[in-house]
Amino acid sequence: MKKKHRIVKISAIGIGVFMLLTSASRAGAMNISYENSPIAESDNTKVYVSQRPAVEKRLFTSDAVEEVIVQMKRQLRNARLAWMFENCFPNTFDTTVHYRTDEDGTDDTFVYTGDIHAMWLRDSGAQVWPYLRLANKDPKIKKLLAGVINRQIKCILIDPYANAFNDGPVADGHWMSDLTDMKPELHERKWEIDSLCYPIRLAYEYWKITGDASIFNENWLKAVELILQTFKEQQKKEGHGPYTFQRKTERQLDTMSNNGKGNPVKPVGLIASAFRPSDDATTFQFLIPSNFFAVTSLRKAAEILTVVNKRADLASACKNLSDEVEKAIYKYAVYNHPKYGKIFAFEVDGFGNMHFMDDANVPSLLAMAYLGDISVSDPIYQNTRKFVWSTDNPYFFKGKAGEGIGGPHIGYDMVWPMSIMMKAFTSTDDKEIKFCIKMLMDTDAGTGFMHESFHKDDPANFTREWFAWQNSLFGELILKLVDDGKLDLLNSIE
Repeated sequence: MKKKHRIVKISAIGIGVFMLLTSASRAGAMNISYENSPIAESDNTKVYVSQRPAVEKRLFTSDAVEEVIVQMKRQLRNARLAWMFENCFPNTFDTTVHYRTDEDGTDDTFVYTGDIHAMWLRDSGAQVWPYLRLANKDPKIKKLLAGVINRQIKCILIDPYANAFNDGPVADGHWMSDLTDMKPELHERKWEIDSLCYPIRLAYEYWKITGDASIFNENWLKAVELILQTFKEQQKKEGHGPYTFQRKTERQLDTMSNNGKGNPVKPVGLIASAFRPSDDATTFQFLIPSNFFAVTSLRKAAEILTVVNKRADLASACKNLSDEVEKAIYKYAVYNHPKYGKIFAFEVDGFGNMHFMDDANVPSLLAMAYLGDISVSDPIYQNTRKFVWSTDNPYFFKGKAGEGIGGPHIGYDMVWPMSIMMKAFTSTDDKEIKFCIKMLMDTDAGTGFMHESFHKDDPANFTREWFAWQNSLFGELILKLVDDGKLDLLNSIE
């Protein structure tokens, strides 16, 4: 999902050997030793060696997490699926979280994406999301999650237009040469609506689960004010706004046209997003999945502001903007497709132009029901879901190894496991769910982990060995299916 994509190619002959030897190779990729890793159950044909770091090398440990892993391994009869869950579910805690406290004792957690040692507001919120269910079982998890929220709020206060941050100021950061208002604390400054939505989503759910409102302090209020200001600036009603971005690059989607302003939009109430969750530049800046995410995020912020902060004025401003954006979505982004009926466009510009596709990154059109931005039974969503999982979506790829949605970030024929997971999360069809899980199991290239993408005809051709968000998401999916009474379905996979 980020910049430096190392394409990993494993020969067909080597996959079986790789399954047994991958501890050493991944240790090199993560700079972590896997010596003395436990051995999982056998499926009578293979012995699956745990790919977790040795206990002393793990960045964060929790008895509650270990208990979940033990329980799931007991319940899942497919040894390979149990092995993959054991590897993936704790991966964020094992390898990416850096918990500490500030001078005043405030919890503070910096989260790497994995192989890129920077913190994306989007990724960090998604990476720790599956552990919210354990926040009341382990005080350490609760403090770590509060630390992630506190850190995200600090990041927003540094720059609400930035998508990724360094762990403190860095004088010679990788993207300091970008033509935008860079600061030493920023890893990258690509304006993406969802960067301001994920922190609200995480904070709201943390509050609902734990009842802890201590995170909603003065910094939170300042952050909400900045989020509102940024969203309104990017409605473009008062001109272009303060944000521009250009990069010296041979890659078209890493920079913006029109001297850093992007393609024109007509102010119609929607919020412009210069970049997609993939960190690729938008074609038409009104990115509809992200506008949906803004609608629900603003309403969650309004509830917090009303109940906790007693700030009716700020809550009203959030509600009003949310209502305006939602109304504009249905007015400007719904298209009566000749084959699928009414569907949502991926991007629009307010002038009447629409872009029909979907990208694997979340938020996406497919993932809107997963995020709770729309009901899974909504007829327009269902029509859109059929469209994006078809060859009518230019970034849907189907081959010998699997099928799913990719995107221009990696390019032709590369399927993102994230899209397969989103299909399973939003499915009400047991056969479809089983198909998705089996495909995820068959396309890990024997590593026991999810990757950023794999080639539709060859899962051994993949990008990003260490991508914590997708690993955490896989664990989240398996837990959800068990919670939903789908254990027998999972155990029917051969």
